[in-house]
Amino acid sequence: MGHIVVFVTAGSMEEGAKVARTLVEEGLAACVNIVPTVRSIYRWKGEVCDEEEVLMVMKTREDLFERLKARVRGLHSYEIPEIIALPIKKGLKEYLEWMDDALSS
Repeated sequence: MGHIVVFVTAGSMEEGAKVARTLVEEGLAACVNIVPTVRSIYRWKGEVCDEEEVLMVMKTREDLFERLKARVRGLHSYEIPEIIALPIKKGLKEYLEWMDDALSS
């Protein structure tokens, strides 16, 4: 069963904490780190935007991604939230086992 890291940005610390707490409580993420301030420069609806956001770094399993993605979309205020997953190729065995214990079956 593959482990993944999912990156999600949010417009405020409050929104990030709400999303993170919900995902951990529901067993969709074992852990979510919230990086308080990232500067995001991006194109949206034909304009270049320059905004401060928070970055959530979520640790989960690949088989939970679709449920996690749907839950983030339901909780998130953005029309199209950033939800990007990358595989965890290697990791401390005990940490990966802890992740499995913390996640939904």
